[in-house]
Amino acid sequence: MLFLKEIKYRKTNFLLGVVGMVAAVAIVVLFFMMTAASQNETRRLTRDMGFNLKIIPDNTNMNDFWVAGYSNQTMPEEYVDKLVDANSFYYAHLTATLHKKIEWRNTDVILTGIAPDELEVAGRKKSKMIFAVVPGNIYVGYELAKKLGINDGEKVDVLGTYFTVKRTLAETGSEDDIRIYFDLSELQLLLKMEGRINEIMALNCLCTAEGDDPLEELRIQLGEVLPDSKVIMNRTIAVARERQRKMMDNYFAVLLPLILIACMLWVGTFSMINVLQRRVEIGTFRATGFGSFKIAGLFFARALLTGLVGAVLGFFLATCLGMEYGPEIFKVTAKSVSPIYSLLYKALVMAPIFAALAAFIPIVFALKQEPAEVLKQE
Repeated sequence: MLFLKEIKYRKTNFLLGVVGMVAAVAIVVLFFMMTAASQNETRRLTRDMGFNLKIIPDNTNMNDFWVAGYSNQTMPEEYVDKLVDANSFYYAHLTATLHKKIEWRNTDVILTGIAPDELEVAGRKKSKMIFAVVPGNIYVGYELAKKLGINDGEKVDVLGTYFTVKRTLAETGSEDDIRIYFDLSELQLLLKMEGRINEIMALNCLCTAEGDDPLEELRIQLGEVLPDSKVIMNRTIAVARERQRKMMDNYFAVLLPLILIACMLWVGTFSMINVLQRRVEIGTFRATGFGSFKIAGLFFARALLTGLVGAVLGFFLATCLGMEYGPEIFKVTAKSVSPIYSLLYKALVMAPIFAALAAFIPIVFALKQEPAEVLKQE
C-alpha cells in the first residue's frame, strides 16, 4: 500500500511521530493511573482521620453528652441493621458501640464495647477503620496501662470477670487513653445491657452534598430511617475530607485537558513537518491526477497507524513507569497501584482518532496547495 511505502521511505519522520504518540498515550495513561492511585490515597488518608459521625438517641441531654463524652441513653442494637438496609445513604463504616464510665482500681475509666463488624449501607464492602476485639480479650488505653502498670498478655479482673490484655494502646492525647475496649456482646453481658447500645460511629462517604458541609442532608436521611435518633458531626474532620476530595477532583479536571492539548500540538507538529517535507511529492500527485480524497487518505492512514503503534507502546511504557514509581509515591495504598487494562482498549480506539484529528490541519494545508505553484517554486 502506498502509505506503507511512504513510511518506509521516511522512516525517521514516522518514528518521530510514533515517539510523539507514545509520549501522548503514556502521559494520559500514566495520568489516569496516578489519578486513581491519588484518589485511593486521599480516601485512605482522610478515612484514617477517624470516624466523624456519631448517631445517638434523640432524647440525649447534650450537656451531659459533652461532659461525659457519650450518651447516657441507649437504643436497640438493631438500629444498625435499619441503617444498613437503607439505600442511597451517605453513611459508611457503621459501628455499634456501648460506653459506660465506672471506677476501676480507684481510677475513673470508660468501658467501650465495639461491634466486631463495620457494616455498610446496602451491603457495600469496605476495609475496617478500627480494630475488632476478640471475645475474652481487652485493649487498654495508654494512660491506664501506664498508671496501673498493666502489660500485654496480663489477665485482669473487670467487674468480676477476667480478661486477657490483648494490647496496651499507644498514646492518643484524648479520652481514649483512659478507655478499655471490649467485644460489644461481652460488655453488654457484663453491664446487663444485652442488645443495647448508646452510639453508632460512622463516616460520611465522599459523595455527598454539593457544599462542603453535608450535615443537613445526613440529618434528613437519618430522620427518615431512625426518627428517634440524631447525628452529630465532627465538622473539622468532615469538612477537611470533603474539601480535600473536591480539590483533587478539580485539580485533575483542569490538568487533563491541558495535557491533551499539549499532546495534540506535539503530534500535529510532526504531521505538519511531514507535509512540508512532501510538498513537491504532493504537488506531483495532484498534477498527475491524484484526487484530494486519495491524498487525504494517504495522510490519514499514516496518522491512524501512528496512533495504533503509539497506543500499544504508550500503554505499556506508562504501566511500567506507574508500577515502578507509583508505590514509592503512594506509600499508604501502594498495593492499589496496578495496570488499568481498560485504558489499553480505549487507547487503541482513541489514539488513532486523536492522531487523525491532530493531522487534520496539516492535511487541509496540503490539499489547498496549488500543484503548479509548488512545482514552480521547486
